[in-house]
Amino acid sequence: MAKYCELFTTFFKVGTFTIGGGYAMIPLIQREVVERRRWLSDTEMLDVIALSQTMPGILAANIAALVGQRLRGTRGALVAVAGNILMPIVFILLIALFFRQFKDNPTVEAIFMGIRPAVVALIAAPVFTLARKAGVTIKTVWIPILAALLISLFGISPILVILAAILLGGLFGLTAGRDSLKARNHRKSK
Repeated sequence: MAKYCELFTTFFKVGTFTIGGGYAMIPLIQREVVERRRWLSDTEMLDVIALSQTMPGILAANIAALVGQRLRGTRGALVAVAGNILMPIVFILLIALFFRQFKDNPTVEAIFMGIRPAVVALIAAPVFTLARKAGVTIKTVWIPILAALLISLFGISPILVILAAILLGGLFGLTAGRDSLKARNHRKSK
């Protein structure tokens, strides 16, 4: 029972104190799940994020479900997701109730304008962390930049970009494997 409570409160905290949606939640989830509680390793967290992005639905809820499932099965997944979405639902309901009264208020508009740059930073921070952990280096940094440009500037479907990356990665892996095999055979023959 204590593990379920810990799962709930961990993801409740993430859902309550993060503004900006799923990507903005990643740094807090990372800190709680990997660094503080050590439920997952960095590599496992990277896999959970990648898998969560392929699933339909809310990214943070998907991450909560996968972490909860890994720790405590289906009940753990349900508890983690409930903790993650409870406060956002309450906030959305409160905003919906009072939005009409405050939507044209200059102070409210200024608050939201002030929040926007912070949200961008919250989204950018995990990008750099994940890139480092995914093996992006100075030699390979052009790959995600090119992918982002193809999607955002040229309107190419992310599906096509992913398929091209799979194809090119496979071809690179095959040629790199052949080159290392040739080098190994060359050393043996000497």
